[in-house]
Amino acid sequence: MQRVEWTRIALAVTLATGASFAPAQTAATKELPPRPTVADVIKDSKPGDWRALDPANTLYMELPGGRVVIELAPRFAPLHAANIRILAKEHYFDGLAVIRSQENYVVQWGDADEQNPRPFKSAKATLPAEFTIPASADTSFVRLPDGDVYAAEVGHANGFPVARDPKTGEAWLAHCYGMVGVGRDTAADSGGGSSLYVVIGHTPRHLDRNITVVGRVVSGMPLLTTLPRGTGPLGFYEQPSQHVPIKTFQLAADVPAAQRSRLEVMRTDGPAYQKVLDAQRNRGGPWTKFAAGKVDLCNAQIPVRNAP
Repeated sequence: MQRVEWTRIALAVTLATGASFAPAQTAATKELPPRPTVADVIKDSKPGDWRALDPANTLYMELPGGRVVIELAPRFAPLHAANIRILAKEHYFDGLAVIRSQENYVVQWGDADEQNPRPFKSAKATLPAEFTIPASADTSFVRLPDGDVYAAEVGHANGFPVARDPKTGEAWLAHCYGMVGVGRDTAADSGGGSSLYVVIGHTPRHLDRNITVVGRVVSGMPLLTTLPRGTGPLGFYEQPSQHVPIKTFQLAADVPAAQRSRLEVMRTDGPAYQKVLDAQRNRGGPWTKFAAGKVDLCNAQIPVRNAP
């Protein structure tokens, strides 16, 4: 019994101090040669490597702390994107709030009053689910060769992370950090875009093909990720005083040009983005001691910059 106790104590000391009973390492870790970084690729990029956001498919959500910019993906969810544009034009979200902030999961906004919800004008309350589209309709898809757990093929299409199944011929937007989805109830067709959420934590890819994904946040994520976490079930705020008010929610096309955010997204079908991916797969020295040689779909950064 005494021997067992001393063994436990020795193990505890080892864990606490970092001591090791293994033989000391005799050879220094080999340093990797320097390689271009993502910042280097961006610095060396050409104007043609970037695209401006389309004002007709860009949303500005004004919060007390600043502006969140969302790019819609109408190719993947045409009905929901159109409905959200109508909701924005009708100022549906103005005066509503962020009502949920769940740690390592999502931030959600919409109408907190389920008993007496804000009425719709011409927008639809619900729409058929748009979980997937035919892969043949996704002509801008550029495949990542690195593999994926959730799909046979993954890559990017016009600035969005995409997964595909060649057997079924389907493609869908992936639940990566910053992606925006449509809240719904149990029925697949119970959402319409009046309740939206953004992924703020580890990528919940199990939601792929279970929820309509309509776009991604291209600017303003810190305004959402730093919100106090809700203490109610699923991270909902329990008191109205905790809600974060939405000042306005508008299409960029409806905002005067001088007041628009002049943002550009790197083209994911161009050579510069392939260099970005290579920089993330094979990070060079001196700090990096081991290069993974692969990049996960949701860890494949898509650069965004202020237009020069």
